[in-house]
Amino acid sequence: MKATPAFILRNCVLWADNDVKAGQTSDIGLNMPKEKTEKMRNGGMVKDRSIAMGYELEDLEFSLTALDPATIKLMTGRPGTEHAFMVTGALVDEDGTVTSAVYTVRGRLTSSDAGRWKPGDPAEMKCTVVQNYAKLEIGGEEIFEIDDFDYSVGGQSQTGEIRSALLLD
Repeated sequence: MKATPAFILRNCVLWADNDVKAGQTSDIGLNMPKEKTEKMRNGGMVKDRSIAMGYELEDLEFSLTALDPATIKLMTGRPGTEHAFMVTGALVDEDGTVTSAVYTVRGRLTSSDAGRWKPGDPAEMKCTVVQNYAKLEIGGEEIFEIDDFDYSVGGQSQTGEIRSALLLD
């Protein structure tokens, strides 16, 4: 454990379908997996209990300071069409240590809102990507990985035993 602040995000960049958006991305919203729960209270219980029912993964959101045709063209709406998106970040400790963070996504661009255009003001294009797959690595170490059928933390499946019970492995 360090005695000074660590893993401070100092800079980041977005890649859309292997095209780096350095100098064009003004805001990136990463959403981590959340446990989906349902409340249940059966006979003999005096209070509800939240039961883990799986996971949810909200959309990736980002804003560009350009009306980028290459990004707009990623919104095809065709079933089965996915594109790679990646966010890379430089995490810097107060002792000078620099660590890379990489957030990798496969998904579909579902909206690209060009906002309002006003002479003399920068226009922003807000984009939303449905995440079908996501993986976060910090310093080359897997933090989590999720797709439609598995969720891993630190390289360890959190759903493998259930998949085995269903004879899916």
